[in-house]
Amino acid sequence: MGISLKHVKRYKDIAWLFMKYGRSSLVKSAGLESVLDDSESASAQEKDPKAAELADDLEKMGPTFVKLGQILSTRPDFLPPPYIEALSRLQDKVEPFSFEEVEKVISVELGVRMSRAFSDFDPTPIAAASLGQVHRAALRDGRPVAVKVQRPAIRERITEDLEALDEIAEYLDTHTQMGKRYEFQRILEDFRKSVLRELDYRQEARNLTILDENLRDFDRIVVPSPIDDYTTSRVLTMDYIRGKKITSLGPLARMEMDGGALAEQLFKAYLKQVLVDGFFHADPHPGNVFLTSDGRIALIDLGMTARVSPEMQDKLLKFLLAVSEGRADDAAAISIEMGEPRDDFDKAEFSRRVVDLAGSQQDKNLERIDVGRLVLEVTRVAGECGVRPPHSLTMLGKTLLNLDQVGRALDPKFDPNASVRRNAAEILQQRMLKSVSPASLFASVVEMKDFVAKLPGRAGKIMDALASNEFEIKVDTIDEKQLMEGFQKVANRIALGLVLAAMIVAAALLMRVETSFTIVGYPGFAILLFILVTVGGAALVLNIVFHDEKKKR
Repeated sequence: MGISLKHVKRYKDIAWLFMKYGRSSLVKSAGLESVLDDSESASAQEKDPKAAELADDLEKMGPTFVKLGQILSTRPDFLPPPYIEALSRLQDKVEPFSFEEVEKVISVELGVRMSRAFSDFDPTPIAAASLGQVHRAALRDGRPVAVKVQRPAIRERITEDLEALDEIAEYLDTHTQMGKRYEFQRILEDFRKSVLRELDYRQEARNLTILDENLRDFDRIVVPSPIDDYTTSRVLTMDYIRGKKITSLGPLARMEMDGGALAEQLFKAYLKQVLVDGFFHADPHPGNVFLTSDGRIALIDLGMTARVSPEMQDKLLKFLLAVSEGRADDAAAISIEMGEPRDDFDKAEFSRRVVDLAGSQQDKNLERIDVGRLVLEVTRVAGECGVRPPHSLTMLGKTLLNLDQVGRALDPKFDPNASVRRNAAEILQQRMLKSVSPASLFASVVEMKDFVAKLPGRAGKIMDALASNEFEIKVDTIDEKQLMEGFQKVANRIALGLVLAAMIVAAALLMRVETSFTIVGYPGFAILLFILVTVGGAALVLNIVFHDEKKKR
């Protein structure tokens, strides 16, 4: 690993973390112990660090490591459960920067003085985080907005930290067994993409627009709309939503709201995001979920989002149903199918541990089972047994874990497992409707057109080969009689298939010819041909299935 002088401070901080939390072997193998003072090494090793201390230490190291801790909280295959839980609560609350710097950033980004863009701007921020802070303001027409302003020079600082982490990750992946197992560069690459997306507020504005469109049918959920003309890569202006954090609600406020209906719709909305839309808000911790003054749920801070492919959506739906219904064997099989088994994968041990994990939950009441925590536990066991869980599964587990907390803050009796089962049928129906959208139907029509257009040419090649005695089939057999019988069957079935194909083409052409003879309003000869093709095709299939099965026995 090439040591860069400008990164020595970061090398020291990271090496100190390794030594404090039991990773001194990594520090020595990477050659970083030389940048540590003996006094610091001794004091770090004398302590028995707790999981909560890791979150505190990362906060002290700055925004890059706060975000890194949030990413690591989605890797139960890498960190023990206490550390996962501590990092899941990690919040990047820091001291706000000065109003003069806020005014300078806004003026540079919007190209006008702040007084020309806003009729009112509160100099005291309502929230401050490691990447930026949020102020209340009003547009020239009086429209109340929230303005998110990025910290000055934060991009340069994060870029330098990423360079230092990349050099360390590269060395660990090349020279240590732990690096080869966990692939730190791969983790760092996911982190790099996530933090760079958060640094571009235009991407967050697009996320707000997409989520608002996807959740339009949910009347109890609101997403703030961005103001495009007042949004740049470092300034995000959006509608100001009046409300309170879910965690700050008092007993009286809980009595006045319909907590059960709010929790159910919120959970259903997230199932739709993950399993239908393939795009979801990946950080719904209680601080990002507000109860508005009109009794709705507001989702804010869409810097961290995730996408799920259609193939992965099907697997996630089956996995969630298996987990919620306690089918441990099915959950284990689907986890293996979704993940990437390594060379040291122990399938029997993994299945046994997942069954034990599910069995440990059977003694609990449904209301006490955290489906999100259970998903994270399964991914942790998968990592320990040699299966690299997909990033979408760990993100889903963390999202559901946060939703469990929010749901029970709204309604202590809310049962997320029952919600999964109640909404599974509707989610499946929505997925089926999405698969028959106009775009997919047009794609099928185009594929059918290409098939029909190429069919005569392909059939002609087969017929020419048969006529010139050049039709060849490569088989691995020494029984000449059986081989000739097989040829005859193949030839007969190919010939019948070609005849049926020709009849399909003829019927399709006849459909465009108007005749007085019709059947249910369509040209009669074409319909008769279609009926003959159907009967002939069914007879061919039945012959293949029953005759070949009889020969096999």
